[in-house]
Amino acid sequence: MRTNLIAALMMAAGASALAVDPSTSVTIYSSAEPGAISPDLYRPVPGQQQWYQPQPIPGYAVIREDRPMNLAAGVGQIKFTDVAALIDPTTVRFTCLSDPSAAVLEQNYQFDLVSSDKLLQRFIDQEINATVVRGDHSEIVRGTLLSSAPGSLILRGEDGLQIINGYQGISLSSLPQDLITRPTLVWDVKSAKGGTQVCRVSYETAGITWWADYNLVYTDGKTANSGTLDVNAWVSILNQSGGGYDDATFKLIAGSVNRAPRQNVYGMNSYPRSEVAAMGGEERLGFQEKSFFEYHLYTLGRPANIPNNSTKQLELFTPARNVPCEKIIVYDGLRDFWWGDGLANDRNLGTQSIKDVDIYLKFVNGKAGGMGMPLPAGRIRVSKVDPADSSMEFIGEDVIRHTPRDETVLVKLGKAFDVVGERTQTDFKEGSRFAEETIEIKVRNRKEEAVDVIVQERMYRWSAWEIKNENHHHVKIDSRRVHFPLPLKPGEEGVVKYTVRYEW
Repeated sequence: MRTNLIAALMMAAGASALAVDPSTSVTIYSSAEPGAISPDLYRPVPGQQQWYQPQPIPGYAVIREDRPMNLAAGVGQIKFTDVAALIDPTTVRFTCLSDPSAAVLEQNYQFDLVSSDKLLQRFIDQEINATVVRGDHSEIVRGTLLSSAPGSLILRGEDGLQIINGYQGISLSSLPQDLITRPTLVWDVKSAKGGTQVCRVSYETAGITWWADYNLVYTDGKTANSGTLDVNAWVSILNQSGGGYDDATFKLIAGSVNRAPRQNVYGMNSYPRSEVAAMGGEERLGFQEKSFFEYHLYTLGRPANIPNNSTKQLELFTPARNVPCEKIIVYDGLRDFWWGDGLANDRNLGTQSIKDVDIYLKFVNGKAGGMGMPLPAGRIRVSKVDPADSSMEFIGEDVIRHTPRDETVLVKLGKAFDVVGERTQTDFKEGSRFAEETIEIKVRNRKEEAVDVIVQERMYRWSAWEIKNENHHHVKIDSRRVHFPLPLKPGEEGVVKYTVRYEW
């Protein structure tokens, strides 16, 4: 119906057959760290007052709207209302689709929105009516307003000056013309044709962002280190821009878009509250992904609504089932040790080890495994079904960066309870241009099933090194790391021992 209305308006204006669908498009950019969005941004804290300055929203959006506008032949004025309160006026672009000659000569952004304090300030030295409670009854007090402060008035009436602390209501004669109820762009537009035309307006606004959340369900495989994953992905859109968007096309940009440095400014009158809008009974038309410049663009396949001060959650892609994955158990005895980039020939360095053994899940984001869609950065949560009562139990979470298709995803879940490690320096020799160090690593499997452990060692003393002796074959990962695969039977203790020679 809206499309027919625009077509009729364009024909009445003598426009050529130009197919324009009146619409709103919202393209959202996020600057949030994966998994770093605090629920306090979109969920009020119980008992907390809502007058506080809210936290800045880590993101922004580009809004594009097509609207019919009545242009004057020659130079006339247009008021464009219902823009976001956190609009950046310097980013506004105006294009008349049905009259290319139309151009904006001057733009004013009016954001002095009406409020009780601003209204009272406009009525200084004017007569007002105030409803005042006195005891168990109320009365109307009339007088000239001399001063106003939050909750307090000073009036001059027939009986002299009155200081009123606390009042129920105030009657004013009118709304001053310089106060508006909605943020408004005011343009001086020059048009050769005039009449009702179809115009496109785009601008950037702060106070809106998006992030991805991945919910995975892990199922054990037939072997100790194998398994499968069911992968669900959701997009959350948080809107505190001071404007709502109805029947809009939503697009999400995934990637690191560079922006010029700017001061962090946030609207004072936008307060977070939760209005989570789920999919409901809408037709399941999810996001369509495509490459866009050096980023990825996700476009929702159906119009959606997102009011101001609300959070909407949408399915990112159809859930993937039975994605093959591998459970990896890693003992890294020097995981928390930092040694810098220079020569480290102090024999006591690296002798303090940890006992914790880390657990990871690894899977490939490829079509062969049921995935194959570029994954935006986000938080990834993993659960497992307890067969005793079929309940879903949380087993760990991590964050992932933007991950292209066919890349490997590694999720750190936590620390193994029944597998422990121990790392000891058993010998150290040093000469004028060399050092030799012997390391012994013990890993104990206290489980009732076999496990495969990767012992990760770091060659931290110098960049030129060579392993001279070892009781297990190592795999060189990079210039400073090696892996020793260590399969362990139930209850078994495995030992990795090697000597490394550094030369400088």
